[in-house]
Amino acid sequence: MPGFEFFGAEERKEVNDVLETGILMRYGFDGPRKGIWKSKEMEAAVCETFGCRYAQLVSSGTAALTAAMNALGIGYGDEIIVPAFTFVASFEAVLSVGAVPVLVDVDDTLTLNPEAVRNAITPKTKCIMPVHMCGGMADMDALVAICKEHNLILLEDACQSIGGTYKGKKLGTIGDAGTFSFDFVKTITCGEGGVIMTNREDVYIASDGYSDHGHDHKGGLDRGADLHPFIGYNFRISELHAAVGVAQIKKLDTFLRIQRSNNKLLREILATIPEISFRRIPDEAGDSCSFLSWFLPTEAITKAVVAEMKIQGILAGNFYWFVNNWHYITKWDHLKNAVTLNHVHPDLKAAVIHHANKDFSASDAVMGRCISTAISLLWTEEQIKAKGEQMKAVINKILKEQQVHA
Repeated sequence: MPGFEFFGAEERKEVNDVLETGILMRYGFDGPRKGIWKSKEMEAAVCETFGCRYAQLVSSGTAALTAAMNALGIGYGDEIIVPAFTFVASFEAVLSVGAVPVLVDVDDTLTLNPEAVRNAITPKTKCIMPVHMCGGMADMDALVAICKEHNLILLEDACQSIGGTYKGKKLGTIGDAGTFSFDFVKTITCGEGGVIMTNREDVYIASDGYSDHGHDHKGGLDRGADLHPFIGYNFRISELHAAVGVAQIKKLDTFLRIQRSNNKLLREILATIPEISFRRIPDEAGDSCSFLSWFLPTEAITKAVVAEMKIQGILAGNFYWFVNNWHYITKWDHLKNAVTLNHVHPDLKAAVIHHANKDFSASDAVMGRCISTAISLLWTEEQIKAKGEQMKAVINKILKEQQVHA
């Protein structure tokens, strides 16, 4: 899955271009940088590769979400509907703008359940934020229709599904804005980084300024002549990080081809076990295949399989999200108790606690049975077969012990 597996001469060349100029900042120093603008080059490549009009690089996927929310006018008291299965950054970004993360159930797509979204809409709802987890995608037709019906913003958190598509459109380019993360374990890595993608000029201009202390970037060669139409923050990416991305994005098609091939081979092995089912992908042709997500019949069996894989030393790369500290509601005690370092308005704190402590049994029924296997770009066919057979042996052992076989 991660682009760092293919880190090599191409990345070193791009980074060396920057080091030779000594200009590591993305803005200013026009003369000394000698025409080297890796951030601009990466943004152009994002637009061309993913088919969006505008792209704004920032320092992380979290920064991308935060800047996008500000650019979209989301703020204090607004409710943003997010899934109960996501990375913590999704709700962190919501809280950073003073909004309320309204967590709702996921279904067997591992993404927002459209019916749960409908049931969660209130007069305070401002935005629906699908999170395209583990390489796949949400039911975007249903979510787009809901947003249109209720005049809501659609912000895609596509950080985990770089290169995926939905009915021919690249994930992250379908809503009002979308984001990618380019951290170390994403399909494309900059080491650290992220991007806001949009087809709306107003969102791009606001994101561009907000991520650089509110600069309007109209001062020409004199950065000090820039005006500041609004207050912003420092979410800038460095030229060194952007340089890595310039090399990585050129490899995306190769990454996706290998992921899809390796995913298919592993799936074929696991599919020989009748008790295993697989995640539902709304558009299977658009799956980036960075993970193979599969289900066992019960939570108890799933936990037993995970425990046995750990005993046998083959758990690495297999994620049981149900008890994962970063990705699922069951372990987010800091959110459930609204624990923050800064003072939060009592009304906001109460709303956060309320929504984080709702009944998520429908999601539990899905996530308690789900294991996601990360797909390596470096696996050989022989290694995939060996890995698959090891996993099969563990699963069949537990199924036999649990007397599940017919």
